[in-house]
Amino acid sequence: MTTPTEQQDKKGFLNFIEKWGNRLPDPFFIFVYLAVFVVLLSWLVSSLGTTVVHPGTGEELAIQSIVSGEGIRYILAETINNFTGFAPLGLVLVMMLGIGLAERVGLMETAIKKSILNAPKSLVTYAVIFTGIMGNLASDAAFILVPPLAAMVFASVGRHPLAGLAAGFAGTGAGFTANILITGTDALLSGISTEAAKAIDDTMVVTPVDNWYFMSASVIIMAIVGALITEKLIEPRLGTYSGKNTKSFEPVTKQENKGLRNALLAAAVYIGLIALLLFFPGSPVRNEDGGIIPSPFLSGIVPIILFFFITVAVAYGITVKKITESKDIPAYMGDAIKDMSGYIVLIFAAAQFINYFNWSNLGIWLAVNSAEFLTSINMTGLPIMVGFSVLAALLNLLIFSGSAQWALMAPIFIPMFMLLDYHPAFVQLAFRIADSSTNIITPLNPYILIVLAFMREYDKKAGLGTLISLMLPYSLIFFGVWLVMLIVFALTGIPIGPGISLRM
Repeated sequence: MTTPTEQQDKKGFLNFIEKWGNRLPDPFFIFVYLAVFVVLLSWLVSSLGTTVVHPGTGEELAIQSIVSGEGIRYILAETINNFTGFAPLGLVLVMMLGIGLAERVGLMETAIKKSILNAPKSLVTYAVIFTGIMGNLASDAAFILVPPLAAMVFASVGRHPLAGLAAGFAGTGAGFTANILITGTDALLSGISTEAAKAIDDTMVVTPVDNWYFMSASVIIMAIVGALITEKLIEPRLGTYSGKNTKSFEPVTKQENKGLRNALLAAAVYIGLIALLLFFPGSPVRNEDGGIIPSPFLSGIVPIILFFFITVAVAYGITVKKITESKDIPAYMGDAIKDMSGYIVLIFAAAQFINYFNWSNLGIWLAVNSAEFLTSINMTGLPIMVGFSVLAALLNLLIFSGSAQWALMAPIFIPMFMLLDYHPAFVQLAFRIADSSTNIITPLNPYILIVLAFMREYDKKAGLGTLISLMLPYSLIFFGVWLVMLIVFALTGIPIGPGISLRM
C-alpha cells in the first residue's frame, strides 16, 4: 500500500533527478560510450588540421586520429598496458588487502560499536558523527552498521531514534571523503588525478597524502558541525519520539575488547618502529637534505599503510580466534579483493577512455583552449574553483560513484586548472568535498533505500521524501562549511597536504 508520504515523493525535483538518473547507463558503459566518442572526435578534429602548443615543452602537437593506422596500432598495442598501468588500480587493490583484512576479521565493526556505545550521553551525537566519518575505513559496510546502531543508541538514552539515524547517515555519507587515516579513497582519487595530470606534466604525481591535512581537520570540524545540525535543527523538528524501541544491539564482548586492546598495542609498536625508521640519522626514507617533503616515506605511504592494517588486523583476528592458522590471512584478503571485482571492471573501461583522450592530444587541446578562454574573460581566481566544486556537487546527483565521476571529470578539469597554475591535488580536493556532501541526498545512492528501511522500523509512514528532507540540511551545511574551509586554506596558504597548496 502506498502511503501519502510516498505519493508526495512521486512529484518534484528530487523525483525528476531520480527518474533521469536511473535512465543513465551503468558507469562501465558510460566510459565505453565516451571512449567511442573520443575516437570519433579525434578523427573529426584531426581532419581539420588542428594543432596545439604544449605549454610545458613549447612543442606544437597535432591532434592524432584514433581512426587511423597509427591509432589502430595504438589500441591493439596499449589496451592491456592502459589497464594494468592505470595508477588507481594497483593503489586501491593494495590498500584493500590490508583494510579488507581488518574488516573481515571484525576489527572495524568492533571499533565502530566501541566508539558509539561507550560515549558519554552528552557526547553521543559527536561520537556518532565522528564514528560515521571515520567509518569509511570499512567502506560500504559503514552504511549498514553506523545508522541503525546510532538510532538504537539515541533511543536507549531517550532521544529520537530518527535523529540518531540521520546523524549516522550524515557522518557516513556526507563525511565519506574525510578521515584522519589514509584510506582507499585517497589512493583511488590520487591515482586518477595523476593519470589526468600527465597530459600537462609527465612528472606530476598526486600522492594519497596530498589532501591529508585538510581531510584530518575536516573530521573534527564536520563532527562538530554535524552534531550541531542534529541537536539544533533535526531533533527539534522531529519532536519527542512516542513509539517503542524494539531493537537491541549486541554489546562488545570481553574477547572483542581484548582483541581491540591487542590491536591498539600492535598499532603502537608498528608506529613506533616507523617513527624510529623515519627519524634516525641518515634514514633511507628521508630525502637527500634530510627532509620529509618530498621523500621516499611519502611516496611509499601506501605499503606503509598496508602493513599497518595487516599488523592490527592480525593482532585482533588471532585474539578473537578469527585467525587460527596462517592460511586464514590470505583467504580473508582474497574475499576483500572479490568485493572489488566491479571496480576492476569499471577501471578497465575508464583507463581506455582516459588514455585515448591523452594519446589523441584532445585533452591538452581542450585544456589549453579552455584556459585561454577563462584568462581572456578574467576568470582565473578562486571563484572558478568554487564554481567547479558546485558543478561536481550537481553532477553527483546523477553519477553516484565518486570514482566514476572523477574519472570522467579529471581528464578535462585537471589539465585546464593546471594551465591556470592550480595544483591538481587542490582540484581533486574541490571535487571531493562536493561529491561527499551530496552523497546523502542523491536518490541514486543505493544505501538510501537501506537507510529508509531502517527508518521505517521507527516510522511506518516514512518515505523517500522524509529521508531526503532530514538529510538536506546536513548536505547543504556540510558543503557550505567545506567551501569556506577550502577558501580559507587557499587564501592563507595553509597546506592541504605535505607541501601542497593552491598553486603549483
